[in-house]
Amino acid sequence: MGFFSSKVVVLYKQKRGNDTTVTNRDQRPKNLNLFTIRMPIPAIVSILHRLSGILLFLLIPIAIWGLNLSLKSAQDFDNVHQFLTTPMMKFAIWFCLAGFLYHLVAGIRHLLMDINIGIELKTGRLSAILTLIIAASLIILTGIWLW
Repeated sequence: MGFFSSKVVVLYKQKRGNDTTVTNRDQRPKNLNLFTIRMPIPAIVSILHRLSGILLFLLIPIAIWGLNLSLKSAQDFDNVHQFLTTPMMKFAIWFCLAGFLYHLVAGIRHLLMDINIGIELKTGRLSAILTLIIAASLIILTGIWLW
């Protein structure tokens, strides 16, 4: 049995007058089901910002490949154009643009928080809700524009 497989008990001493009591942190209940934890809106907005950044990062090679392919010749440009105007690809482009627009709006929110705007609890919640509303409206407008 290794060090990490054995149960480690953490003891804390609390001094009250002359009496010293020892509490066992290992006896506290643990909630390992992440679906029962209710995340606050600012945390959800921040997590989605990170996920959209990962999506954008993963799309960079595909975008460069498509640009490279379209710049080879006029025939290749027409082929890429035909491929990108299919309904399935329009949906994929809309999905990618949705990630970009959300990342843009949430990034502006984070930049404002870096200059101490919206860092209090109430204004943080309000800015998170506004981020979701503005991003959703831009995503809907982009979908209308694509089709």
